[in-house]
Amino acid sequence: MVKLLIDVTRLLDRALKGRLPSGVDRVSLAYVQHFAHRATALVRFGGRWIELGARDSQRIFTALLASDARFGSVVRRCVIRGYALRWPGKLGPRILLNTGHSGLDHGSYAVRLRRHGLRPVFFLHDIIPITHPEYCRPGESEKHHRRLATMVAGRGLIVNSVATQVALNDYARKAGWSIPPCVVAPLAPAVLPVPDATRPLAEPYFVVLGTIEPRKNHLLLLQIWRQLIEEQGARAPRLVVIGHRGWECEQVVDMLERCEALHGVVVEESRCNDARLATWLRHAQALLFPSFIEGFGMPLVEALSNGLPVIASDLQAFREIAGDIPEYLDPLDGVAWKHGILAYADAMAPRRLAQKDRMRAFNAPTWNEHFAQVEALLETVNGQRP
Repeated sequence: MVKLLIDVTRLLDRALKGRLPSGVDRVSLAYVQHFAHRATALVRFGGRWIELGARDSQRIFTALLASDARFGSVVRRCVIRGYALRWPGKLGPRILLNTGHSGLDHGSYAVRLRRHGLRPVFFLHDIIPITHPEYCRPGESEKHHRRLATMVAGRGLIVNSVATQVALNDYARKAGWSIPPCVVAPLAPAVLPVPDATRPLAEPYFVVLGTIEPRKNHLLLLQIWRQLIEEQGARAPRLVVIGHRGWECEQVVDMLERCEALHGVVVEESRCNDARLATWLRHAQALLFPSFIEGFGMPLVEALSNGLPVIASDLQAFREIAGDIPEYLDPLDGVAWKHGILAYADAMAPRRLAQKDRMRAFNAPTWNEHFAQVEALLETVNGQRP
């Protein structure tokens, strides 16, 4: 059985800051849960790489997977103990897993890997900052190029979709890079708590799920909702925006905060826990997913897994996951989105019922299937020559 070292630096940093898990974090937590019994934890702290001992690694893994008021104190004790007792020291040759892109844009990361004789396996979530830099923070394209340079120099790659793999291969060919062994392992949805039987809103409502950022196309939906309110008044369906505010989203924030017509009709849930999310999904008319580009699309999987119809952009990654089950629209066609929303506002509308019927054929990816692919890759990497 291959023994592993898991870089948990990003997970610890975000949890200590009180941030709810993002999609990337949920993937990383799934890896911690799957591999904890045969792994130790790597923490990059104070310019040093520290491998925690077996007992402290298990304490860290347990703290990450279970909500505990003592989380901060547990982490600090373990890291300080590792910092004082286990540094300096050579980590020893084995496979390192980094599933969150953290630190990979720094050249020193690759230097440390070579110094310690580690065999890195990376999870690549997407290359959107390179292919669509207009939707990302300034400078993110260059940073992601450096991350990819570190990744392709590793021993193995995991990607979440064929769409991501194709985009990576195209970019690597242009950059003159060779790709290490790579597996496509789709992501499983989160197991949500049992939803509350009581509706959170009396009126029909739709949900949009994800960080508020330009490529998610929230602005389209808010403009549509303003039209619906002008035309229907109090009869307009509600819109629930689930996700924290990200970057370059000033226009969306302005509409949420300053457009009086939207107040009371558009609901913003910036810190939505899993129990609340399950209830929102259970009683909604549909998930709206008008993104311009995605590498995978976890909200789509979560919605369909919970019996919720989806109206989504016509993207390769979405069709790869869900085939012809969702209703696909052009993310620039506001008129089509408005008509689709109105069609799904009635629970018994023909278009909505037709999708509910198609959903019977949906088979969500599972973590067992995912990790079967990953385990095979790890065995390949483990058998490589040093």
